[in-house]
Amino acid sequence: MKQLRNNVIRAGLGALYFTGAHHLLRPILSGVGVIFTLHHVRPPRETEFQPNHHLAVAPEFLRAMLAHLRSRDIDIVTMDEVHQRLSERRFSRRFASFTLDDGYRDNRDFALPVLREFDAPLTIYVTSDFAEGTGCLWWVALEAVIAKASAVEVKIGDAPTRLETATANAKQAAFDRIHDWLRNLPGEHDIQREIDALCARHDVDAGRLCREFCMSWDELKSLAEDPLVTIGAHSVTHCNLAKQREEVAAREMSESRARIEKALQRPAQHLAYPYGNRCAAGVREFALARAAGFKTAVTTRPGMIFPENAEHLTALPRVSLNGNYQDTRILPVLTSGAATAMWNGFRRIDAA
Repeated sequence: MKQLRNNVIRAGLGALYFTGAHHLLRPILSGVGVIFTLHHVRPPRETEFQPNHHLAVAPEFLRAMLAHLRSRDIDIVTMDEVHQRLSERRFSRRFASFTLDDGYRDNRDFALPVLREFDAPLTIYVTSDFAEGTGCLWWVALEAVIAKASAVEVKIGDAPTRLETATANAKQAAFDRIHDWLRNLPGEHDIQREIDALCARHDVDAGRLCREFCMSWDELKSLAEDPLVTIGAHSVTHCNLAKQREEVAAREMSESRARIEKALQRPAQHLAYPYGNRCAAGVREFALARAAGFKTAVTTRPGMIFPENAEHLTALPRVSLNGNYQDTRILPVLTSGAATAMWNGFRRIDAA
């Protein structure tokens, strides 16, 4: 099902490119700017089983996007500047802003050097528990479990289920089924319990994976001294905020900010909601972020930035630079607004 969805999206992007429709739609749909979502930026891996491939783009693809933006004379700005332009209604020039979620070490090692080539700023949204080495990258741990196993046993609902994982296709099918089951569990503690059990049975150290993939506070403190880098908040535990009680969701936001400011001795004025889609961030979360004093908060709802977004600064949309669609031909499609408009039914604002 996910492969079918990817194929449909790829076909849609290709159709916009080959028909040239994005050129015609750009003046109507491109808005005043765009905020890009990334997670990993790193060289391609050779392994056949890569279920989290969509979360990683190659440095060359990021470089191509930056070159494309510069060729169109689009300003590449900080999230502070996004906030300022929206607040002051300064829209004479289009802008783009690059944001990276979670706080992965490859953001420093591979993304920042490319961005430096273009004197382009970036915002890294840090999950506090990841920086402390105590968090759980459960989707990475699940990949590690399935990668080494020939079969995986889980109890989905009340039924013990054995999933064969001897081949790459079988591994992908098992990952998709378990991933979707975990995402639909009632709470984060349920995900943690099941991942802990899987890791224990298959001798996977989830804590080591967190420390291996994510920057520590010391690394982040050094990184934050770079004038191109802004550090934002991404909750304490990377939980689905919409599933939490209101006081818990509010604490996830405020404590994440407090931990960053204490560790880095710098203000953390921008927030990214974990997962960030409609099921993870809605009207309540937008209000909580506003009450917590964040200047902006970004979702993963797809969309360009329009003047009307000035009224919804804690519900800003983004455009994903997705590892499944690293074709440089689609870059003008992504910046035209045509793809996100079609996805959104041509709504300019999606903040409800």
